[in-house]
Amino acid sequence: MAGAELPSSLGGASAGGPAPTGEPRNAVERVASVFTRWAERWIPDAFVFALVATGLVVGAAVLSGRAGVGQVLRAWGDGFWELLPFTLQMVLVIITGYVLATTRLVYRGITWLASLPSEPRRAVAMVTLLAMLSSWFNWGFSLIFGAMLAREVARRVVGVDYRAVTAASFLGLGSIWAQGLSGSAALQMATAGALPPTIRAIVEGKGQIPGGIIPLSSTIFLWQSLVSVVVEVVVVTGVMFLATPPASRALTAEQMGISLGESPLERPEPARHGTPSEWLEHSSLLSLFFVVCSCAYLILYFAASDRPLNALNLNTLNLIFLTLGFLLHGTPARLMQAVREATPGVWGVILQFPLYAGIASVITRTHLSQSIADAFVKIATPESFPAVIAIYSAVLGIFVPSGGSKWVIEAPYVMQAAHDLKVHLGWMVAVYDLGEAVANLIQPFWMLPILGLFGLRARDVMGYTFLVFLVLTPLVLVLVTILGATLRYPM
Repeated sequence: MAGAELPSSLGGASAGGPAPTGEPRNAVERVASVFTRWAERWIPDAFVFALVATGLVVGAAVLSGRAGVGQVLRAWGDGFWELLPFTLQMVLVIITGYVLATTRLVYRGITWLASLPSEPRRAVAMVTLLAMLSSWFNWGFSLIFGAMLAREVARRVVGVDYRAVTAASFLGLGSIWAQGLSGSAALQMATAGALPPTIRAIVEGKGQIPGGIIPLSSTIFLWQSLVSVVVEVVVVTGVMFLATPPASRALTAEQMGISLGESPLERPEPARHGTPSEWLEHSSLLSLFFVVCSCAYLILYFAASDRPLNALNLNTLNLIFLTLGFLLHGTPARLMQAVREATPGVWGVILQFPLYAGIASVITRTHLSQSIADAFVKIATPESFPAVIAIYSAVLGIFVPSGGSKWVIEAPYVMQAAHDLKVHLGWMVAVYDLGEAVANLIQPFWMLPILGLFGLRARDVMGYTFLVFLVLTPLVLVLVTILGATLRYPM
């Protein structure tokens, strides 16, 4: 994991091996090389950001004069465990994504895709493109799908830079994931009970947004949001194509002393000893029973909704992916094996989300949110407000690297300011998503689940992700401003 020493068997960028030769052949490649060396020296562990953010918010709340030190600390402690349901939802997003990506049917597709490119640049561009497209459907699935695809590409494409292909597998989370079907903020706005009543009341305003519920049709399915997705996909794919070094300058997995190990297709079946209990574990009957019950429920659930697309939320998405995992793994034993393999990647979520909940509680319960909203109203106009929020969302995302928990922090003052300035509230959710995603390019937290699979540290890949950040940030500001001008308050 980032910030920790890797076992010698896994190696890493500093593990040795022959250094690449020759000069970078274009400006983009040169910049990527500079940023990679910088990241190796200066990037700390993600947990540090959560601790720093806690200190900054507690200090700001005290200095604002709206609450005393005791009140601020009470607010922090009272809110510390408020995101436990959401924490488990995020854990399940990661686990169900891994479970689905490692089924034999899906992995056969991954190996086929990895066999298509024969040249390093095209291989990295393909991984970038597919990682982004899959992240639109589910970021947890994309995280693992992209990693598995990148590892297979590293096995098959001679001379592909291991750092570049690893970075490419992560770029869905650094670009369009939050604008897709598993985007936390949009799902929270569309899901009753996903936000505290105090925040929902702010969103409702004076009755402009009934119940404080914003459906997906007013966030991720706005044509403006879909246009921004297409533009980002094209630009990021092009940047990674240009930034990838040729074979003569590449650091391959072999050169870095990293063993790529076996693929899920080579994994042996779970052991059997012939006992009645193991017969149940290896029987497809129980898995089929779960699939039938789940499918029947989902059919009834979506049929009962007047607008089935808007009925999507974190719980239904996780159930859909878990059901597919049951179906494609076939037996409880295979499913349990996949879940066991996925769980080491969720420790960061469990450790850090309570800290984010405490931050959100301080901001809302000490009325610091109102102070921030007032500041936004003073410095922004209806036309500039989307760009201001995109910048702020990206900056805060460096300290709070979680789309959902960070939205709990930002929603009160973003939505209040949107009402005050009479800006389309659904678009502000999309703007938040655009800004929030780019922060993942320079914040290593969400890289942690996959870096362990690659045997790398965050600093090994962040030269590439920081380059994409520099290109994507001004593009996002232009998109949110121009596209936002086509929408009208309140939704």
